[in-house]
Amino acid sequence: MEKRGFVYIVASQRNGTIYIGSTSNLPQRIWQHRNGVADGFTKEHRCHILVWYEAYDSLEEARLREKRMKEWKRSWKLREIEGPNPDWEDLYPSIANG
Repeated sequence: MEKRGFVYIVASQRNGTIYIGSTSNLPQRIWQHRNGVADGFTKEHRCHILVWYEAYDSLEEARLREKRMKEWKRSWKLREIEGPNPDWEDLYPSIANG
């Protein structure tokens, strides 16, 4: 059975630095970003706020969507965030407990 996948965007602040990633375990991965568990871009740029995500039936689909989104212009990414989340609220509390 293939794992479900998620594409997500974390940000440093509203209109700040953003990072797009994909994972099979969204709550765990965002917790890792928030707590600086792994060295890298999100730790260095303090991208800890979950501002957008989408669920997919497979991790492969999520990774494909992530790759495509990383090629987008920044303005397109901001529109993607602000459609469902105009105030850039942190969505982590809504996914943290399942």
